[in-house]
Amino acid sequence: MKARRFVYLGVLAVALGFLGCAKGGGGGNPNVIKIVSSLPRTGSANAQTTTIVNGIKLAIEQAGGKVGNFTIEYADWDDASPQRGNWDPALEASNADRAIKDPDVMVYIGTYNSGAAKISIPKLNQAGVVMLSPANTYPGLTKPGTGEANEPQIYRPSGRINYYRVVPADDLQGSLAADWAKNLGVTKVFITHDRELYGKGIADIFKKRAEENGTIVVGYEGIDVKASNYKALVTKIKASGADLVYFGGTTQSNGGQLAKDLRSGGFTGKLMVPDGCVEKAFIEAAGAENLKDNTYATFGGLPAKEMQGKGAEFVQAYEARYHSEPEVYAIYGYECAKVALDAITRAAKKDRAAILDAVGQTKDFQGGLGTWSFDENGDTTLRVMSGQIVKNGEFQFVARLGT
Repeated sequence: MKARRFVYLGVLAVALGFLGCAKGGGGGNPNVIKIVSSLPRTGSANAQTTTIVNGIKLAIEQAGGKVGNFTIEYADWDDASPQRGNWDPALEASNADRAIKDPDVMVYIGTYNSGAAKISIPKLNQAGVVMLSPANTYPGLTKPGTGEANEPQIYRPSGRINYYRVVPADDLQGSLAADWAKNLGVTKVFITHDRELYGKGIADIFKKRAEENGTIVVGYEGIDVKASNYKALVTKIKASGADLVYFGGTTQSNGGQLAKDLRSGGFTGKLMVPDGCVEKAFIEAAGAENLKDNTYATFGGLPAKEMQGKGAEFVQAYEARYHSEPEVYAIYGYECAKVALDAITRAAKKDRAAILDAVGQTKDFQGGLGTWSFDENGDTTLRVMSGQIVKNGEFQFVARLGT
């Protein structure tokens, strides 16, 4: 009995020791702090996420790969599968578990898709690992009263906030998009969405604001993202008399095919898409000739050519390092890494709780996006959006939206 009792006690000690490492971040290499990212690196989002990863790497390189006596190691993890061609719930869950189990991981940068964030936030929350998102915009992840009844509390099983994002949420983007459409002279809108968390969420916000500002909503319909074409839907849209089609979704949820079918089907009105489509892959999927002059898009912040101060310095450094212009989300990856490095500096120790606290205390941060803070929900205080139009085969800035 004694021998068996000692075995049980030994196993229990090992288990408790492991949990302590997972929650506190002790153990591992005392001189190494790891930052990991979980983004869709397989499929059409790759071009966009590559620039996010480049932004993260650039920030770490500029810091010399060190913070104090700590060496900063970065790992680029994929949460997309070849089968889906997009983010995969199983892979996102696996990445979160992998980060938790590695005592050297102090910061988790992700996700790209808001649906993926719903999986990893509560896991990382229980383990006390800070999560910084460069791209999630679904309001319910952080803001009470903007999503489902149990949001965002369901993502905070520990009772505290561990999730922060540097990009403005869709409650701002969807509303500003609807007002911009009104200012463009739109009177009737047909709203479509991809039935996913991000796409339907922003479509709902656009619809609510359009109805408030007097725009007539003549249709509201979810699409099958695996459909080979949308000819029947285009026929319905043309019959509705809409002068604008709003699509809530992403390039990966077949936004390009919808745009292509709208034009080939004879719809001559305006098309407006959110930030999930603001990438070269969307233009390539739709065909630049189908988007010229009457395809509009909204995006958080300003495009590279409109940035000033540290934002302009980032663009210059990015182009010098990677010999290409950054896609729109690149600076958000850069900003996430800069926030992480700043928090590690202020925490001054390898401890998940201390680094999480330091991130939450980020105030008047002077970064590539301007001067901003995290609010009580973990959201950025930045409220600037840009309005863009597709011209000459690329998105071009035409209007500053918000303040």
